[in-house]
Amino acid sequence: QVQLVESGGGLVEPGGSLRLSCEPSGGRRSFDNMGWYRQRPGNQRESVATITGDGSTTYAASVKGRFTISRDNVKSAVFLQMNSLEPEDTAVYYCYADIVTNKGWTRYRNDYWGQGTQVTVST
Repeated sequence: QVQLVESGGGLVEPGGSLRLSCEPSGGRRSFDNMGWYRQRPGNQRESVATITGDGSTTYAASVKGRFTISRDNVKSAVFLQMNSLEPEDTAVYYCYADIVTNKGWTRYRNDYWGQGTQVTVST
């Protein structure tokens, strides 16, 4: 069973920066898509940023220009550099990864999630 382990959350003042990291426990995996989601208080979990195996990225409109997602395929790791943080970015951030396999005409996708790391933006 693959477990994703996040690190890098914490308390930061508005305008500050944090860098989140996520790696699988137990060694390297060949993940396809990777990404970061967050759940703000009272809200549903939402996508923040995703990155495909070939490096294509997508961002939520609210973080575009402030956050940067990247990955290290040697370590099977994904990162989220968060700059110009705002109080509205306060949330639990979850790492996500999937492995897609094709068997005949059927495509299977196994999803993996981290346990979440708290990010609090406050004075």
